[in-house]
Amino acid sequence: MKDEGEKQVPLYKRIYALVRQVPPGKVVAYGQIARIVGGCSARMVGYAMSALRDNTTTEDLPWYRVINRQGKISLTGEGYAIQRKLLEEEGVRFDEQNHIDWDTFGWLGDE
Repeated sequence: MKDEGEKQVPLYKRIYALVRQVPPGKVVAYGQIARIVGGCSARMVGYAMSALRDNTTTEDLPWYRVINRQGKISLTGEGYAIQRKLLEEEGVRFDEQNHIDWDTFGWLGDE
């Protein structure tokens, strides 16, 4: 349960704070972030990720560690290629259908 201080922090800041906790080589789903943060949906988490400025570096916020619940990258085109490259550089592997194995690479939020 969130205390009163956490509820006063703006939603996007709470989302970004959680994404910063995802360790290298792990991924988290939009919906998982929504459940942990509370008070939002997976779609809202997606909006928060989309709202990042182009000057946000991956060191500031590892946005690329957020994927969909099917274990796939939701971006298309160049965005897909960038996200996949960044994940692969951290050791995340994709199967033949471009899925990431949750048992191997999923982050539970308690590591």
